Amino acid sequence: MTGPRKVAVVGVALSDCGRVDEATPYALHAQAARRALADAGLRREVVDGFASAGLGTLAPVEVAEYLGLRPTWADSTAVGGSTWEVMAAHAADAIAAGHANAVLLVYGSTARADIRAGRRTGDLSFGSRGPLQFEVPYGHTLIAKYAMAARRHMIEHGTTIEQLAEVAVQARANAALNPEAMFRTPITVDEVLSGPVIADPFTKLHCCIRSDGGAAVLLAAEEYVRDCRTAPVWVLGTGECLSHATMSEWEDFTVSPAAVSGPLAFRRAGITAADVDFAEIYDAFTYMTLVTLEDLGFCAKGEGGAFVEKGRLRVAGGELPVNTDGGGLSAQHPGMRGLFLLVEAVRQLRGEAGERQVRRADGGLPELGVASGTGGWFCSSGTVVLGRG
Repeated sequence: MTGPRKVAVVGVALSDCGRVDEATPYALHAQAARRALADAGLRREVVDGFASAGLGTLAPVEVAEYLGLRPTWADSTAVGGSTWEVMAAHAADAIAAGHANAVLLVYGSTARADIRAGRRTGDLSFGSRGPLQFEVPYGHTLIAKYAMAARRHMIEHGTTIEQLAEVAVQARANAALNPEAMFRTPITVDEVLSGPVIADPFTKLHCCIRSDGGAAVLLAAEEYVRDCRTAPVWVLGTGECLSHATMSEWEDFTVSPAAVSGPLAFRRAGITAADVDFAEIYDAFTYMTLVTLEDLGFCAKGEGGAFVEKGRLRVAGGELPVNTDGGGLSAQHPGMRGLFLLVEAVRQLRGEAGERQVRRADGGLPELGVASGTGGWFCSSGTVVLGRG
């Protein structure tokens, strides 16, 4: 090998999503994986790298066995919702260096079905030992942590609850164009504001939905592209950053770790935020979208509230379409949504998004998209820049 190999996403897929009461998480993993391989037109035997997290004691060993894989490269990084962008970065580096040829990232969860059936899977308090032991006694829930951060942004920068509500309204407008979205009925700012309060200042519609579902992404070295049935989407740049676990160690509630991962990814891709045609941003809560837009450089710090107004995030007529599938606020959110961001970004760049397809000003397909995942309560971030050329 004379130099680093180029790396492309050659296959993407979702499992059945939304309400999938009859499936197990393993079945959703398998369904998404089979569909991603079929999308690429490659056989399972090509896969020599595997990455998975969130299921089983020995993930990804158990999931790989279930899928009939015996990988020689593996990743089980677990940093919350940004896991999949971080894993994509690790996989791209491994392929570029020749340590793997084709890496499958896969995820599946029955988060909605588990709750409905009364099954509690995992520690919903996110741990009571280590540093978090000093927060757990005070009932510091994950939602409360995001709400605290949102309130700080409102105090420091004058961000309004109506501006945060706009994020939910525009996500639902994009979901209305997506037949796979769980909720597609349009909503208004007033409807968002009048809902039941979950954690001040968030009402119900400021928070992500809970769904079942899985996703898979197949990355491969450039020499495999000619054998694939789909056009390649190239990995152009990646960045990752870990921030904090305890809120007392977070220096500034108005700055997320995307302020580090985003510029890293953009610099490595040789682009700026102004070059990006659309963005897929982790949106467990409306504030996540707003502050990540600032930290990725789409607007200045403190200007996120004004930036999200006037339909700027919509597929239809928006200057920067964001969460084009409807996001975690309306499309699907089965626990960790980072892999879904990559699937949607690839579909957009291929021109496979149907009614929600993003177009450039000249009517052409988008050239550059970004997927940025956030884990925990702004504990981690992974950003991936993808392009057609």
